[in-house]
Amino acid sequence: MAKVTIFEAKTALSGLLKRAKNGEEVIITSGRERRPVARLEGIPPAKKKRLGALENPGFVLPKEFFEPLPDDELKLWNGSDE
Repeated sequence: MAKVTIFEAKTALSGLLKRAKNGEEVIITSGRERRPVARLEGIPPAKKKRLGALENPGFVLPKEFFEPLPDDELKLWNGSDE
């Protein structure tokens, strides 16, 4: 764990972010008192999630999906409410 003052954190922020990304905890302290005021820590990478249809390999689109829309519904999609 590293402890740095606010001034040190401002001047070396990119390096501190790299350290936090690598798992190190960085405590930022106030000037002369060196009282802890903030903690800088990395965020674990998000898990990759597969999209819904890809989770079920047995999923098949029905033939109706590829048929053209009826005219009244197509008008609504195009912004016409006539």
